[in-house]
Amino acid sequence: MSKKIVVITGSPRKNGNSFAMTDSFIRAAEQKGHSVTRFDAAMMQIGGCHACETCFKTGKACSFDDDFNQIAPAILEADVLVFTMPVYWYSIPAQIKGVIDRIYSLVVGGKDIAGKECALIACCEEADLSVLDGVRIPMERTAALNKWTMVGEVLVPGVLNPGDIDKTDGCRQAAALANKI
Repeated sequence: MSKKIVVITGSPRKNGNSFAMTDSFIRAAEQKGHSVTRFDAAMMQIGGCHACETCFKTGKACSFDDDFNQIAPAILEADVLVFTMPVYWYSIPAQIKGVIDRIYSLVVGGKDIAGKECALIACCEEADLSVLDGVRIPMERTAALNKWTMVGEVLVPGVLNPGDIDKTDGCRQAAALANKI
């Protein structure tokens, strides 16, 4: 069964390691017949949540009209959400954190976002896999809070420079993630 997949990336490096894994995932998902919409959050203008509680009062997800309002309708329509990112300073990079925080507007706006599938693709410079806990744990809790099913995680430590991912099986793992959807 074909599903609508929304991929949201959080890296500012188009030739970076998380983008390489993202591209591998997207190719595999499309080969399986899924439709994929991709948003590169680092190339968009997305601020943090203002906690104004005026979500959907203007007809858009957020009253502060930035590029999140392009992503919100796609999230609502999606069957699957895939978040891809590098780890910056042991946490979720700011480039994607604004998107994650602004999903709050969908909840405040009374939109039913439960029942979606969710996946995480992430990498980090350090060889210690536990460094990825800074993105893994918040994303797992986000999925649980929103009643999404976490279908898979690709977590690859030890990559920094563009192309380092090719020395790992990260792209193969990302492509295999498409089989879980």
